[in-house]
Amino acid sequence: MFAPSQHDVRRFFCTTWRKHQQGEPLSPMETLAAEWIAHHPEYHADLADEAAALAAVYTVDDGRTNPFLHLSMHLSISEQCSIDQPRGIRQAVELLAAKRADLHPAHHEVMDCLGEMLWQSQRSGQPPDPHAYLDAVRRRATR
Repeated sequence: MFAPSQHDVRRFFCTTWRKHQQGEPLSPMETLAAEWIAHHPEYHADLADEAAALAAVYTVDDGRTNPFLHLSMHLSISEQCSIDQPRGIRQAVELLAAKRADLHPAHHEVMDCLGEMLWQSQRSGQPPDPHAYLDAVRRRATR
């Protein structure tokens, strides 16, 4: 299992954005990350300064989204859909994207469901419940 550190993740996004801006070749994962970064111009300055990115601390009290967590969630959801894990997530996300007429806002709704599943897992001390996660995405897609 790949378990990157916080600094590894931040370096990945900063390096990807730099390479994208300079027209350098990107790996498939970097290409996907660059597409999501492009959807978030509010994060471009955070990604432009790797040293500051490595030192940054994001707390709830700051009232600011952690751009690295946010972009990582986009990548996680994209990966879940690509392998349809949990089974049915691809269809649920596609339906939600069709209802919202755009994949990007659909991903943000899925992030809410993913975050809720992870929070419940942490709170209860139980493993994440993929069925509850999938059900939450499906509810959003069908209402």
